[in-house]
Amino acid sequence: MQTKNKFFDDMSQLMTNAMGVAQGAKDEAETAMKGLMDRWLADRDFVTREEFDAVRAMAQKAREENEALKARLDALEASK
Repeated sequence: MQTKNKFFDDMSQLMTNAMGVAQGAKDEAETAMKGLMDRWLADRDFVTREEFDAVRAMAQKAREENEALKARLDALEASK
């Protein structure tokens, strides 16, 4: 035979409510930390991946053009 015990029912309800509060506090702390990190990163002069890749491609193209011009200049100097 099982009887209801008000003390255990109250404790169970209290623990359930405490877990809900703890989960809400965790979610709020995560949101605050994410906002803090976003603001901190925005204050830095970091570039996006797309910007980095674009500049890298421009540097590679300039390097190739420089090598071609150097080869052309060497050929002109050798023909003198």
